[in-house]
Amino acid sequence: MKVAFVTPELLSLVRRTSLAEISEFLPQTLIQLGADLRVFLPYHEDVEGARLMDLTHVGKIDVGDGEGTVKIDIHVGRLGEVPVVLVDHPHLFRSRHPYGDENGPYADNWRRYSVFCRAVLAALRLLDFKPDVVHCLDWTSGLLPLIHQLEVAGDKTHPACRAGTFFGIHNLAMQGSFEREILPKINVPHELFQTVSGIELGGKVNFMKAGAEYCTVIGTHSPSTAERVQTVERGDGLDETFRRRRKELVGVLSGIDYRAWDPAHDPLLPQAFSVDDKDPSVGKRKCKATLQAGLRLDNGPRTPLVTIIGRFDTDSGFDILAEALTPMLERNLQLVLMGPGSPEILERIRTVEQTFVGRCRVIEGYNVNTAHTLLGGADMLIMPAHYHASNALCAIAMRYGVAPVVYAHSGLEDTVVDVASDAKKGTGFLFPQYTSSSLLDGIDEARALYKKASEWKSLSQRCLAQDFSWQESGRNYLKAYRRVTRRVRGR
Repeated sequence: MKVAFVTPELLSLVRRTSLAEISEFLPQTLIQLGADLRVFLPYHEDVEGARLMDLTHVGKIDVGDGEGTVKIDIHVGRLGEVPVVLVDHPHLFRSRHPYGDENGPYADNWRRYSVFCRAVLAALRLLDFKPDVVHCLDWTSGLLPLIHQLEVAGDKTHPACRAGTFFGIHNLAMQGSFEREILPKINVPHELFQTVSGIELGGKVNFMKAGAEYCTVIGTHSPSTAERVQTVERGDGLDETFRRRRKELVGVLSGIDYRAWDPAHDPLLPQAFSVDDKDPSVGKRKCKATLQAGLRLDNGPRTPLVTIIGRFDTDSGFDILAEALTPMLERNLQLVLMGPGSPEILERIRTVEQTFVGRCRVIEGYNVNTAHTLLGGADMLIMPAHYHASNALCAIAMRYGVAPVVYAHSGLEDTVVDVASDAKKGTGFLFPQYTSSSLLDGIDEARALYKKASEWKSLSQRCLAQDFSWQESGRNYLKAYRRVTRRVRGR
C-alpha cells in the first residue's frame, strides 16, 4: 500500500493541536506494518529542518495560483524511518506559522492551503511517487480531494490518477470558511458553489465540506462519531453531507504511544506498576501518596483523588464543570486541576482552591511531566467536554489505572465501557446528560464503587489492561485504505 499523507502539523517538527501526534505516530506505525508512505508538510517557520536527516532540496515546481503560477521548492528528508516532504515558499509558508499569529488566523489562509494542496499533487510527479491512497487531514487539505477529482483523476500521465482520497476529520469545529470571491483565485468553477454536493456552506466556500464531498472515503476519530456527525446537533452544518455519504463514512480510533506513556517504565513515577504485577495497586498507592505530599493535599489513602487535565473553557466542558466544582468538593474527594484558562476563570478556580485547602489544588498551564505524575497518582479523571477530537488523554489515563468519568455522547463511548452497563467489563463512568447535575451523578457512581475496595481494584486493573496501541489503530487504518482502493477500482 502506497500512501501520501498530507498534514499541516507533525509532532517532532511543528505542533499546534493534537493533530500533530496523529500525524507523527500513524505514519510511523503504517510504515512498520509495511506501507510505503510519504508525509507532506508545509515548511512553516516553526519547522526545525535540522531535525530531519538527509534534508535535501530536490527541485522546484510551478503551482497554479489564481490566473498565474507560483514557484514552490520541494525538500525531502527523514524523521526516523518516515520520509518527509516539505513544501516550501518564502511568503506563504517559511515566514509564517501553520494557521495564524497573535492577531488571529491569517487572512489569506485560503490561498496558502490551496497552493499547498496543488503543490502536494504536483510534487508527486517530481518525486515519481504513485500513491494508492492520499490521506488528507482536516480543512487545510480539504481542497485536495476536489482538485484531484477535477484535474488529476482524468490525467493518465499523473502519478495519482488511479489513487483514491481518504479525508480524515479531526476537528469539525474548524472548517476553513472563506468568501465566495476566492473561487477564481483557487481555480474552482463557480458551479461547484452549491450546498448539495458542492463546497458552499452558509454562503461561504468551505474547505472542510470540499474534502467531505469529493473524497473517496471520509474518516472520523471513532465509530460512534461517524454516526453522530450525521445528526443536526453534532454535524456542525455538514450533517446532510455525512448522511448522504454515510456509506463512505468510517470511524477509526487513534492509538497511544506507549513508549512515552507506560507506568511500567515511567521514570517520572516514584514507583512503577503494570497489569503484569502481582498487585499493581501497591505501586499505584505509592504514586498517590507521593502526589498528595507534593501538592500538600490531605494524605488520605481511601479518599478518591480526582484530576482534570485540559483547557478551562466551554469547549472543554468548563461550563458544566464550573457549576459542579463546589458540590463536588463538598463530597469526600480530592481534586487536582491542571490547564490553561482565561484570567477570570483561573481566578474563579483559585477561589475554590482557597475555600477547600488540602482538598483542591490548581496547576496553571500544562506540563507534560506533571501530567505523568498526576495520572500515576489519580484514581479518576474527569473529562466533561461535550465533544472530544481525540481519545488520547482518556486512553492514556486508563493505561495508568485511572477510571475516566466522561460525557456519554462525547465520542469517548468507543473508548470507555460504562460500569453501569457492564460491571464485569466496565472501565469507566458515562454520565448521560450534558449538565452539571448529570456530571455529579457520574462522579457519585464512581465514588460509590471506590468505597468497595476489591471492586475498584478490579476496575483499575481492567483499565491497565486496555490496548489502545498504534499498531491496532494502524491495522484499522489499513482496512479503511483498502476500502478506498476498492471504491476506486469499482468506478
